[in-house]
Amino acid sequence: MRPLLIGRFQPFHNGHMWLVSRIVREYGSIIIGIGSAQESHSIVNPFTAGERHYMIQRALESSGIHDFYLVPIEDIYRNSLWVSHILSLAPPFDVAISGNPLVKRLFREAGKKVIEPEMHGREKYSGKEIRRRIINNEEWSDLVPPEVYKVINEIDGVNRLRDLSKTDEVNK
Repeated sequence: MRPLLIGRFQPFHNGHMWLVSRIVREYGSIIIGIGSAQESHSIVNPFTAGERHYMIQRALESSGIHDFYLVPIEDIYRNSLWVSHILSLAPPFDVAISGNPLVKRLFREAGKKVIEPEMHGREKYSGKEIRRRIINNEEWSDLVPPEVYKVINEIDGVNRLRDLSKTDEVNK
């Protein structure tokens, strides 16, 4: 059975790594859908699909996970067509893994088996929290795999996020 996990991974963090490791132990492989692939250079989606692909690939390979397939998935803004869109992009899969209520419903309505994953350290491991810490110059390196930390620094992601958090408004 081949599983599909979809997320934005902004950035890929230790909670994601924990979940992917569990899925690969159970199923032997994983397809990872990099959602909102068209989005980048914003506070919510600071990294490009290519940068996220690179982060995830390096993190998985450095932890000994090699049986994975990464698929960038652009948003289509048509929920009734979304699962068909995913099916046209991804290799065949048997089960969708998601905690997102809309994603779970859409896959179930399309006849796919859906599993809600156990979340690990959700209050600590969150892209929103990591981005907040980066912007506020707080410690964040312990929340992401070492390879992700290296990639974010390599692409100047810290300064990108800090620049994106600024405004030209007088009274914000």
